[in-house]
Amino acid sequence: MLKDNYDVIVVGAGPAGTSTAKACVEHGLSVAVFDRSNEIGTPKRCGEGLSANSVKRLKLNIPSRCIAQKIYGAYVYAPDGKEVKIKFSGTDGFILERKVFDKWLASQAAKAGAEIYCKSEVYDLIKGSAKRSESDGIAKQIFADDYTCGVKVNTIDGKFNIFGKIVVAADGVESLTLRKAGLRTSKSPLLVDSGFQYEMAGIQMRDPHMIELFFGNKIAYRGYCWIFPKGKDIANVGVGISGANQGKRAKDYLDDFIESREDLKNGSIIEMNGGSIPVGGFMKNMVADGILGVGDAVNQVNPIHGGGISESITAGRMAGNVIKKSVDEGDYSAKFLDEYNRVWWKERGKHLQNAEKVRKAFENMNDDQLNDMASVLVGEDLTDFAHGKTAKLIKIMLKFKMKGIVRKMKG
Repeated sequence: MLKDNYDVIVVGAGPAGTSTAKACVEHGLSVAVFDRSNEIGTPKRCGEGLSANSVKRLKLNIPSRCIAQKIYGAYVYAPDGKEVKIKFSGTDGFILERKVFDKWLASQAAKAGAEIYCKSEVYDLIKGSAKRSESDGIAKQIFADDYTCGVKVNTIDGKFNIFGKIVVAADGVESLTLRKAGLRTSKSPLLVDSGFQYEMAGIQMRDPHMIELFFGNKIAYRGYCWIFPKGKDIANVGVGISGANQGKRAKDYLDDFIESREDLKNGSIIEMNGGSIPVGGFMKNMVADGILGVGDAVNQVNPIHGGGISESITAGRMAGNVIKKSVDEGDYSAKFLDEYNRVWWKERGKHLQNAEKVRKAFENMNDDQLNDMASVLVGEDLTDFAHGKTAKLIKIMLKFKMKGIVRKMKG
């Protein structure tokens, strides 16, 4: 039963929100999670990929029902069709059933003790200036006017004011919660990609255990198209393009890509998804008095491929540790919560910032340069890069740059 007071209130029941909730209840805190969707995990907004390295690092014991397909590697295609193959001896990743996976994460949080409420939309924050009386059954607490100390939520049973010591904003890239807290500002379109995807059935695939990535500014402006297999004749087929594109929509690029391929154009669309994908612009500050952000809400996404599942879970666990200390000390100030900023930047932020530099280098290439890059990559061992380590690729890009200089000299 919904109460009017919790230690922690989490807004959003995606991987970031439920991972934070689970970490908090495992620390002995009371937690309520509110999600605006009728069903946890819907609508899905990603290609559903997760690397085996991430699963191992996070020690996730994912049930088989959450996994649609095991992936052994990738085919990467340059604009001229040149192919770079990355193949591993075993499983390198998984294509998830994201709706099932998100529900599993939520059930794990609920099993640990979190209270989760779907079809419950948080539409405003309660600030410290709001009166809290003993007659409400809540002990009086003194907050400065700008402290966040609760949420206003619209549930299927009506509207309620729910108070909490800490509010966690895990409500995605649009994050109304952070905007209400004054932490969210407008972003450069260059740092938010536009994505569109079909789940397609009855298609032909080169290898149902290999993902395929297609680059080229005509195919996907400053982005790429993908085929992520979910079985022998079913896959997520999608596109991500720069948000700065002023002409064609992401859907238009995807439709043209599918129509150009005999292996895809006769397939059936059984689901479609679209949305914004943060690809950089990491926030130096993700906290304010009584509130912090996790996951897509604060751009915790790998800029190279746009994947955010593992980053969200990682950040949620970090947040849980800091929130526990905050509650123990009775200090919910931004100054105290700043430990979350420091830990995240030390453990993940600097790594992702390096990945952002690599992404920017790729985005600035024209199709001829992408073709040349593919020529340099053929035959190279890309294992480290495929596992998220950028040092190897940076060395290769330097080699590519030298090749370009030599070609200009010959020309």
